Amino acid sequence: MDAARLVRTLNNLNRFGYADAGMTRLAYSPVERQAVAYFSGLCEREGMTVRYDPCGNLIARREGRHPELPVVAMGSHLDTVVRGGRYDGALGVAAALEVVRSLNDRRLTTDHPVEIIVFACEESSRFGVSTIGSKAMAGLLDKSSLAVLKDRAGLTLAEAFSQCGLDFDGIGRCARGKEEIKAFFELHIEQGPILENEGKPIGIVTGIAAPTRYEVTVWGRASHSGTTPMNGRRDAFLGAAEISLGLEAAAKTDVAYGTVATVGACEVKPGAMNVIPDTAELKLEIRGTSVESKSRVSERLFEVIRKIEKTRGLAITVKELSDELPTTLDGETTESLCRLCEREGVSYLRMTSGAGHDAMNMARLCPTGLVFVPSHAGISHCRDEYTSAEQIVSGASLLELAVRKWACSS
Repeated sequence: MDAARLVRTLNNLNRFGYADAGMTRLAYSPVERQAVAYFSGLCEREGMTVRYDPCGNLIARREGRHPELPVVAMGSHLDTVVRGGRYDGALGVAAALEVVRSLNDRRLTTDHPVEIIVFACEESSRFGVSTIGSKAMAGLLDKSSLAVLKDRAGLTLAEAFSQCGLDFDGIGRCARGKEEIKAFFELHIEQGPILENEGKPIGIVTGIAAPTRYEVTVWGRASHSGTTPMNGRRDAFLGAAEISLGLEAAAKTDVAYGTVATVGACEVKPGAMNVIPDTAELKLEIRGTSVESKSRVSERLFEVIRKIEKTRGLAITVKELSDELPTTLDGETTESLCRLCEREGVSYLRMTSGAGHDAMNMARLCPTGLVFVPSHAGISHCRDEYTSAEQIVSGASLLELAVRKWACSS
């Protein structure tokens, strides 16, 4: 494996959307589509055939000795959060290409075809729903619920598809049969501190937490900030603030289960210093590996909301954006990755993932393995995200071993 070539590929991908404040390649934006098109060209140079499905997933195929056999696939995503890091998603894409390049360098023809998949819209930053591309591939999307999604500019998801030349009405055609894919592997940064704290270069993921996401709108009454007495106000923002603190308290009661909760966005209207807010819109999530724990936190949140409506004289509406199930990854792929680490003398840690990944949807379609490499100080989703070249190559080498093992036998 050519470490310098792998790092160079990653750096070249990160020219798209780069700024000093961090990477911004929002899903279905021109810059994100440019990055995917650039990567498509790199795959073609390696002799791969490329295609896009109606959802915008890029699928690059390296033919095997027996084209009729199910493919062994690997990949990740190229979209980012706003002002995100250089490794989240992009590392898994660049490493997958390096695996193919390494196979080409060795002139090794696998029995099974090998695919690289660049999933569309893994991040929820633009439309509030994550892993849209892999959900579509796994046949898990409800098109009717997607039709109402809008970004901050008011652009619908269907309109974004149209601008990219994609077929929103054809989303159902993205679904693939279980017989098409033998196994899927994803390499990703951990986005947390556990591997670094434990001094382990590799994490083998056994399960993935899943989010339940809500959009909460608080309706109050606008009035003059200087002439309205404190005991006569219906301040939407203060209601939203109380909901946020209530959500934090609700999650802390289930801390033993590892469930977490976050208010990630709050928009206050009309947004003037001398006007009491009449509207506050929150976007929040409850995330964990226990369905029961997530449900308890949600129930406590709704209790807080009902109480605030009464005590503050506010109207509050709640819209569920998504409710995803935690994922247990296939035992055979997990054990296979562990055995490869042991054979190569690589220290590893079995662990769960608090963040969602495309692998959790692919796991509903085929045997799936998820490999983590360390994130310095556990930092992610910002410009300070960092994983060393040595750690990257360690993960990419394991990815290559896994693909060769699964693709070179029937």
